[in-house]
Amino acid sequence: MNVIQPIAAPGKPAAATLGLVDVDIHPRPHAIEDFRPFLSERWWEHLQTWGMRARHGFTAGQPPFPKAQPLASRRDAWPPNGGTPASDLDFLRFQLLDNYGIDYGVLNPLQPSGQGDRNNGFSAAMAHATNEWQLEAWLRKEPRLRGSVVVPYEDPQASAAEIRKRAGDPNFCQVLMMSRTAEPAGNPRYWPIYEAAVEAGLPVAFHAFGYSGWAMTNGGWPSFYIEEVSEHATSCQNQVISLVTEGVFERFPGLKVILIECGFAWLPSVGWRLDKHWRHLKSEVPHLKRAPSEYIRDHIWVSTQPMEEPERGQHILDTCEWVGWDHILFASDYPHWDFDDPRAAIPGVIPAERRRGIYGGNARALYGF
Repeated sequence: MNVIQPIAAPGKPAAATLGLVDVDIHPRPHAIEDFRPFLSERWWEHLQTWGMRARHGFTAGQPPFPKAQPLASRRDAWPPNGGTPASDLDFLRFQLLDNYGIDYGVLNPLQPSGQGDRNNGFSAAMAHATNEWQLEAWLRKEPRLRGSVVVPYEDPQASAAEIRKRAGDPNFCQVLMMSRTAEPAGNPRYWPIYEAAVEAGLPVAFHAFGYSGWAMTNGGWPSFYIEEVSEHATSCQNQVISLVTEGVFERFPGLKVILIECGFAWLPSVGWRLDKHWRHLKSEVPHLKRAPSEYIRDHIWVSTQPMEEPERGQHILDTCEWVGWDHILFASDYPHWDFDDPRAAIPGVIPAERRRGIYGGNARALYGF
């Protein structure tokens, strides 16, 4: 094994006295063969013969990331063994966990997880294999890491079964979905997922991106990457509105939802607009017993990467106050090119007592670490 030389200034941010928790780390396999031990002969043959077929036809070729950043990753994230970024546990320990003094890191596997594949059976098989791979390659080897239960969310019954398989396993701390689903996330077809998550005591995280088959805009496919990445926020807005108005939080009062990599400064305006319409249209949604903004503030958590940073510091303070200081979690997005260094990511205008919660206290309370 190559010897890795230490880099300067290791250690956690001074304000992170409650222990730093990173809720957005993206592991990758060395190669697709890493999933072979966890797939049946049928599904391994399917993968080899037909490959993965995402509902998004536009992802069949180049992914929607800038070509100057292969795999959307930092230039220094390639491990010495020549693997892809975040595919080597020793290097991830060195570059992320040890260097920044991270007490807990949450894995969010994005690709190739099988989520959103057009073959529901294969999607379920890949989700199961991804969870087994997390256990064998990462979680049982590194006590600081926790996994997300990857689910084939377009097959809610199979998703619920996968969640129940992982219930009670302390290696997993949340259920992972994407912000683009084939139908709005509050639709009753997805309710078996939320029911199983509540039974298991796991929050449900919606991470930006996904494979719904629909464009993120309401008018078709965008021309530029800057449009794609900016629409992450609106995709999560749609999901929040759907979850609230469909009555998901009334049906499952114990459900906790985390929004990852989609900002959060938009939450107050969505809450205000929903409240205004609800006052005039509440007869259409008699299942809502409270104002929509109350459900949002009770059931929605957000992550910091990427967080909006307005020119006037008071604006971010007002936003955080509305969202709830205890509902904001730190995320680095390692190993991606827009990675947030915890020693510099939180705006200085945020007071020390609030920073401690964001760095780790809020996540510890949410996940029960």
